[in-house]
Amino acid sequence: MSVVYRSILQLLHHSRLARATSAACRGAGVVFMLHRVLPSATPRCEGCHFAPNAGLAITPEFLDAALSFVRQQGYELIPLDAVPERLQQARAGQLQRPFAAITLDDGYRDNMEYALPVFRKHEAPFTIFVAPAYADGEGELWWDALEAVIRDNDVVHCDLEGLPDRFHTHTDAGKQAAWDILYPAIRYMDEYEQRAFIIRFAARHGLDVHAQCRELIMDWNELRELSADPLCSIGAHTMHHRALARIDEEDARAEMQQSRERLEQELGCTVNTLAYPYGDPASAGAREFALARELGFSLALTTRKGHLYAEHADHLTALPRLSLNGFYQDIRHLDVLLSGLPFMLYNRFRKLDVA
Repeated sequence: MSVVYRSILQLLHHSRLARATSAACRGAGVVFMLHRVLPSATPRCEGCHFAPNAGLAITPEFLDAALSFVRQQGYELIPLDAVPERLQQARAGQLQRPFAAITLDDGYRDNMEYALPVFRKHEAPFTIFVAPAYADGEGELWWDALEAVIRDNDVVHCDLEGLPDRFHTHTDAGKQAAWDILYPAIRYMDEYEQRAFIIRFAARHGLDVHAQCRELIMDWNELRELSADPLCSIGAHTMHHRALARIDEEDARAEMQQSRERLEQELGCTVNTLAYPYGDPASAGAREFALARELGFSLALTTRKGHLYAEHADHLTALPRLSLNGFYQDIRHLDVLLSGLPFMLYNRFRKLDVA
């Protein structure tokens, strides 16, 4: 799918169609979504190219080039909490320049090591969305665990009903085939069963998921250091990184509220913003948007694709983002995405996707 999407972006770039339609399609601004910033590809087994989560990581070099390009295109890099005011300005016809805000989900340690120097170089404000269970070192990054198990084993055993009891994963093709079956099965399990399963599944293959969490995610001391930087702000990402739409309402409310309270307690900062884990329509919808408003978040971010338009001023807890994705590390692709045309096509020429 990424190959097809890259081809479409290249076609829109070379045809100059994106540039020609930019004035009609581009919004008032964008919120960029990142996860990891790494100097090279995510870890791979020797001699293989299996890295299904590579889309979550970009290089510092691409981040540097992307921020330079965004500024060259006339965007102002602003703090996330300034977005509501800019949308009000856009609605009143008073916005001076398009804006861009930068967000990073989950709190990976590489955000401090590799992304922070780039943000400082560009004086670019950014927001890190943190799930406290991850900072405690007790979370389950099940997608990273699944990749590690498949990557590091020639045979993978599974006890999920309806699936094969073993996968032969000694080749790239075998690893990818196992991922293509196991990933959706785990992704859409009951949220509580999912975590119990991944702990058991990983342990069977010699992986401690909580040790992996401590290896990959910043701890509270690191987050305190990072949050002290004037460019950095901290946002809530629920307590345990659960798909909120897949749990009951009281649990969803508690996940949001307790996340904010714990972050403020540990870091001594005010937390006004929220990013819904996963953020797709199956993970965050009208109920979650209403809960975020009820709890007083100034804005909340989905992973729905799109620019921000003046009309989003009335839907601040259902904002879309533009992903800086590891599979599309090409300034030509970013140029097309900043035109707004791909998102208009994807959303059938609707500015809002808030249902």
